[in-house]
Amino acid sequence: MLTEEQNRILTQVGPGTPGGQLLRRYWHPILITRELTPENPVKHLRILGEDLVIYLDKSNQVGLLADRCPHRGASLLYGRVEKRGLSCAYHGWLMDCAGKVLEAPAEQKDSIARNVKTTAYPVQEFMGFYWAYMGPAPAPAIPRYDIFMRKDGRHKIVAYPRLDCNWFVTAENGVDSTHLQLLHQEPPGAKFKPADSTRGYIDDIEASDYYKNDIGIMKRRTYHGGTVDEHPFIFPLMLRTRGSIWMRTPIDDEHTNHWVVEFRQGDPSPEIAVEYLAPFKHPPDAVHPQAVFEKFPKHGWPLSEDVVMWETQGRIADRTKENLGGADKGVVLLRRIMFEEIERVQRGEDPLGVIRDPDQVIDTNFDASLTMVYPTGHVAQTVPV
Repeated sequence: MLTEEQNRILTQVGPGTPGGQLLRRYWHPILITRELTPENPVKHLRILGEDLVIYLDKSNQVGLLADRCPHRGASLLYGRVEKRGLSCAYHGWLMDCAGKVLEAPAEQKDSIARNVKTTAYPVQEFMGFYWAYMGPAPAPAIPRYDIFMRKDGRHKIVAYPRLDCNWFVTAENGVDSTHLQLLHQEPPGAKFKPADSTRGYIDDIEASDYYKNDIGIMKRRTYHGGTVDEHPFIFPLMLRTRGSIWMRTPIDDEHTNHWVVEFRQGDPSPEIAVEYLAPFKHPPDAVHPQAVFEKFPKHGWPLSEDVVMWETQGRIADRTKENLGGADKGVVLLRRIMFEEIERVQRGEDPLGVIRDPDQVIDTNFDASLTMVYPTGHVAQTVPV
């Protein structure tokens, strides 16, 4: 159980908040690259509680600026892309990717152009996404996780519907091992059902363990009979499973973007396929209890079942009323690490998992010899890479 203040620290993402300052020390995927084109070169994004516009100028440079023009606050979403940047439609103020005002056409003197700068963030293209860094300089490197760098197969992006909940509930899910045998007890195509749906397949588990490493938290399930399932939560926002990385980017305190990058061995391809999943609830923008969730949707399984559990905890989960047990030790560890890393940032230090070497390939410590399992009866079934 947390206090209200502790819960705010863990869930707030805006500028100047403790959690928001921590999250700003990392690169975040913000947009699938194919969604920004010469035909549709400007898009509004809300990231970490800030309203921004991303644009592709006529020199093929990508910029990320505050949505409001620094002149009189008109939205830059309706600006005109030029060779040197984005021009506000209202009075023509032209800004480059660094946020510098290059021209103010209605002004007779150039002092405006020399002295005014708007908020701008660096953007890089990687793995089919545009990524943004919204923290202090110098920016770290975008981590080259091993699964991203594989060349012996194909990558695919699966874009999930916007999550109408705070990001931290999704992170806690990543260090919650026991829900696998309970929530996900009926995979698509399963030939068996548990004898007791209350217990699911939890009795197959001998032990669930969690430990901190250089990139986050490793979670390890040991089954009766000796089978081991181990994979890491990559602090603070990603979950590495056997063949994919689940990636989240907070929109604001109450909404979150979610994508999955999948990898499958086979004939190599430089192209990254993209699949957009349909909503799991109706109406798509409603929240519990007004929203009616599919119970349980099979498209996007198993994460589709997780989404129902996340959103029905509320836009921001109330952790002052929870009752944690021994099975929640991964959640307790994550919260402790969050508070520790927030303190590191406040001391001016790099938090857990920040990478400075742009050429370093990050070993996610996933042992491919171990087994990633989902219950399909009393015998666990291996999920292929």
